[in-house]
Formats: sequence, structure tokens, C-alpha cells
Amino acid sequence: MSEKKPSDLKVSGSLSFKMAGEDFLALNRIELLEKIDQLGSITKAGKAQGISYKTAWEQVDALNNLAEQPLVMRSAGGKGGGGTCLTEAGKEVIKRYRAIQAEHERFLAALGEHLDEGEKFYQFLRKVNMKVSARNLWTGEVVKLSQGAINTLVELKLKGDDSLTAQVTNESVESLQLALGREVFAMVKAPAIIIVKDLGQARLSSCNILKGVICRVTEGNVNSEVSLELPGGSTISATITKGQDTIPLAEGDEAWAVFQESSVILGVV
Repeated sequence: MSEKKPSDLKVSGSLSFKMAGEDFLALNRIELLEKIDQLGSITKAGKAQGISYKTAWEQVDALNNLAEQPLVMRSAGGKGGGGTCLTEAGKEVIKRYRAIQAEHERFLAALGEHLDEGEKFYQFLRKVNMKVSARNLWTGEVVKLSQGAINTLVELKLKGDDSLTAQVTNESVESLQLALGREVFAMVKAPAIIIVKDLGQARLSSCNILKGVICRVTEGNVNSEVSLELPGGSTISATITKGQDTIPLAEGDEAWAVFQESSVILGVV
């Protein structure tokens, strides 16, 4: 399977209007109105749109109820129970929608031109589209590689002056093609992170001891989730099991996030 290039990306969007807090006009309803005008029959218009007679009338009723003037009129009598036609108000709605739609499409086309200018924007979209189970996902730049006989310590620079260290096998360094300056993803599961409120003079074996301020505490019956904002703006979330000895944590508290370098998973685009 060939990898998509930035030029394959297209900006798309739909145009719809709301009235009184409810969906009023979207392309499907405009097309239904156009079919009614063209075919003169709600039955034929609904069939052309791939919807039932009942659904077609429900949409027409919704339009008529929300519009200041009826957009569709029924005509009684005639073979098959009469026909259906648009009022002048209905025709005007179609005209205005199509004019706004043309402007909308020109706007999207202008946005699309920027896709060809930005490889970084394309990479950003790929990052957003990533789906991982780890609660913590960051982007970092490799700034140091310390290789041993079996494993390598990889130091990453996050946004701001924040940094963290990951331990991966030497084989992983080769397969991921890790090198200085390479952009990578770093992932850590929330249960692997310990929140320390008062580090004091404690000396810990972990390479990752990141100081920040608690920005959010979400209480649960068994676990709590604590989010720590680092000086550079990155956020670290930890899952803490509640118990009698659990240290009370509150928003605004200064704390440290501690996790082993072996708990960090690296990935590349």
C-alpha cells in the first residue's frame, strides 16, 4: 500500500444553517427542494433522493414550519392526488443557498492551497489521527543517544525546555532510525506514572522526574486521575489508586511526575 503524500490531502466541509436552534437547511434538503421543483411530485422527488415518501414530507414540513413563509405547496386534485410545487420563497431559498455554497467552496479551495505549502501541517494531521491506548502522548526531538551493550537511552526535548528519557533496545534504535534531530512520539501509560508532592531530599533511580503544577484532579471511586502541567506547556496524566495513605492532591499544588525510562514507548511517522 503506497503512502499518501501531502498533495493527496483535500479540505472538505459541508454547509448547513440552523434556525431556532434546529437544523434548518443542508444540502440534502436543498436537493429535495430542487427535485420537487423539477418533478412536481413529492413522491418522485423522494424517490430520486433515495428517501421514502414519509421522510420526504417530514423534511418538507420541517422546512415549512421553520421558514417565515411556506417553501412548498401541495396542489389538490388531479391524477394521483395532485402535485407539489415550490413557492417563490422556496425558489429564493435555493438561489441563496447555492450562492453561499459557491463562496464556501472557494473558501475551502483557498485553504487547500496551504496544504501544498506545509509538510509540517501534513505531519500534524497524521499525529492528530493517531489512535493509541496510552493516556500520555507527546512529540519530541531526539537530542541525545547513549548506547550500551543491549539498550540505548534516548533523551527527547519536548516543547519548551521540558525533556524526558526513554530506554529502548539497540535493535529498536536501528529499526526506528533514531538519530539526533529526529522527531518521534513518546507514549507512557497513566498507571506507570507516580505523582510525588514533596520530593525533598529523596534520591530516585528514575531518569524521569518532571516538576510541574497540578492542573486537574478527576476523582473516581477506585482511582483518581491527576494531570500535571509542565513549565513548557506539556501535560502529564497519572492514574492513582485511592487508599488510606493516598496523599491529598489539589489543583495548583506543585508536584513531580516520576516514571521509569523503560515505561516510555517511542514511535515514528
